[in-house]
Amino acid sequence: MNQNQDSFLQKAYADKEQTYYDGSRPDMLSFIPASTRCLLDVGCGGGAFGAAVKSAIGCEVWGIEPELDASNRAAARLDRVITGLFSEDAGLPSKHFDCIVFNDVLEHMLDPAKALVYAKSLLQDGGTIVASIPNIGHFPTIWRLAILGEWEYGERGILDKTHLRFFTRQSIRTLFESSGYRLDRLEGINDYCQLIPADRRLWRYYKFFSLLPGSGIRDMRYLQFGVRATVK
Repeated sequence: MNQNQDSFLQKAYADKEQTYYDGSRPDMLSFIPASTRCLLDVGCGGGAFGAAVKSAIGCEVWGIEPELDASNRAAARLDRVITGLFSEDAGLPSKHFDCIVFNDVLEHMLDPAKALVYAKSLLQDGGTIVASIPNIGHFPTIWRLAILGEWEYGERGILDKTHLRFFTRQSIRTLFESSGYRLDRLEGINDYCQLIPADRRLWRYYKFFSLLPGSGIRDMRYLQFGVRATVK
């Protein structure tokens, strides 16, 4: 990434509203193994999810977050927070964590496979990766592209302007398996049918398309995929 691109991304992250970094993600709690004792939340934002994990499981939670204000908020909630990028320069201890979380983070990385390979060096034997990853095949996104010819980036969502990578169920499987992981759980989360009941016109179109065969069609209802994986 060149200097101009790096400066653009730094400003884009700095300009985001505080709420962007404060999602508690209760939908992802069930993916965390109940046996977790030390968890690393990559891109922890303001620490809301890590705090929820601490409350639900009672484990030690570390966070790493490059955005300074969010990192400072997380430091008040978690056991330890590092301000910076997820890389070997962060000084994270090897073989220390039994769960590493990437909630809506991998799509922001230039090389998500490299991040997953590095994560293996930080996991204890039998450790787990948990991730939430946006679904580029989400019905409203595909509708706007295929029918309306629109592909407009915004401040958040699937077409967040800071996203560098886009994923489907199959490309998520390929990413994890090629990085040395076994997928224990890969499922759609945040059902379009529940999230946007007021969008009646688009809802009717979706109901028609959902009658067509194919796993890709069925996956169009999900905003994201939830992942739990272990090292092969």
